Formats: sequence, C-alpha cells, structure tokens
Amino acid sequence: MTVVRALARPLLSILFVVQGAKAIKDPEPLVPKAQPVADRFVPLIQKVAPAQVGDRIPESTAGLVRLNGAAQLIGGLALATGRGRRLGAVVLAGSLVPTTLAGHSFWQESDKAVRATQKVQFMKNLGLMGGLMLAAVDTEGKPGVAWRASHGAKAVKRETKRSAKLAKRETKQFARAAKREAKHAKRLAKAELPFG
Repeated sequence: MTVVRALARPLLSILFVVQGAKAIKDPEPLVPKAQPVADRFVPLIQKVAPAQVGDRIPESTAGLVRLNGAAQLIGGLALATGRGRRLGAVVLAGSLVPTTLAGHSFWQESDKAVRATQKVQFMKNLGLMGGLMLAAVDTEGKPGVAWRASHGAKAVKRETKRSAKLAKRETKQFARAAKREAKHAKRLAKAELPFG
C-alpha cells in the first residue's frame, strides 16, 4: 500500500466513524430532519425489497438513524483499516444518500444564509461521494476482476487460434509426409517388381 493510500483512507473515513458512532449513541437530534426522508423512502424500499429485507427495516426513525449510523461506523472502519475497504466505501456511499437528503436539503430553506450553508454542505457530501466512488474501484494498481476477465477471455481466444493454426500446420505436414512415404513405397514396390 502506498503512503498516499495509507493516509487518504483514514482521512476519508474519520467523519463517518465519528458521526456513525454519534448517531448510534444518540439518534434523537437527527430524527426531525430524517423523518421526512424516512416517511418517503421506507415504504418504497419495503415494496421493492424482498420480504426478508423489508421486514427487517426498523419502524422508528430513530432506529433508521441508528442503522445508518452503524453502516457509517462499520463502513468507515473497513475503509480506514483496509479490511474490506472497497465494500466499506460502497456502504459509505450508500449511507451518504439519505444523510445528504435529510441533513442538507438546501432547496427547502427560505433563509438565504441557511440555504447557502446547506448548499455548501450538500456539495461537500457530493465531493465525499466522489472520493468514496474512487475508493470503491481502487484496486491498488492491480488489475480488477473485469480487466482480468476480459483479458483472460482474449488470451484464451488467442491461444485457441494459435492452437488451431498449429494443429492445421501439423496436419498438413503429416499429410505431406504420408504422401511422400506413399510415393516412396510405390517406387520401391515398382522397383522390386520383375520386368516383363
């Protein structure tokens, strides 16, 4: 791991770890802002998600805030430690969506100063989302699964073509050798026949 990655991952994840732990410990201050988002999206998720998942979604908004906090804490620790870093980044990006919609809905603010502050916070979260997306696809310079699969398929195709050409060439050489041997055998047979 490079020095940049060793520093960047904990720096990117620290906000999520701290805020996630805070949300788990005391969700009540976040409930009023989270309530409209929960009221809008929870029924939609329960409709779309399989029954096993939909039934496990907490009924209370405080429970949802805690669940989102747990996702941020676990995802942040995964990203910071490097264990499950890519999955952790995906979890953090997913948890950032409801957090941003609930906490920084600048379009609903009437006060210009509050609207400007919320707009900056909204854009900050978009920037964090971009960083998390990069962290989610970072393979540390090693080829990713998609690259290996496509190049593996190309290598197999190349080897198959090469093997087919080689087999064709060897078949032709074998046929020529057999033809020469047949001619040679025919000449020998003629030579051994008595004249007359």
